Amino acid sequence: MRRPASPREAAPDRIEVNPSAAASAGPPLLGSPRGTLWLESLGRFAKTIGEMIYGASIYEMVRDLNKERGMIERLFILVVFGDVLGVPILPPYYALRLLPYVVPSINRWRTSMLRERDLTDLCDQEIS
Repeated sequence: MRRPASPREAAPDRIEVNPSAAASAGPPLLGSPRGTLWLESLGRFAKTIGEMIYGASIYEMVRDLNKERGMIERLFILVVFGDVLGVPILPPYYALRLLPYVVPSINRWRTSMLRERDLTDLCDQEIS
């Protein structure tokens, strides 16, 4: 029987690499500054691609839904606090019960309701 060879002889396919040569060639190591720069640029690239896909697929739908939400919110506040503008619709008891929830947005609502609008505001849909 032959005695097993030393570990270096047992694995002849093992290649020893000089550490200084490994740093200059090949993929960047994760712990090195070059590796972190590589990961940051890869992250920026992935974010850019994600934003492009978002813009090409659902951006317009999200924008339209936000507009609809704003219009419904303004209509709700008009029904509840219409007497601020001179349109009494709801009895003041219910308006006072809802007042703490609406106080943060009441100035923004008054500004948007009293804003002057023109024809382009009414038909701001894109022609396609």
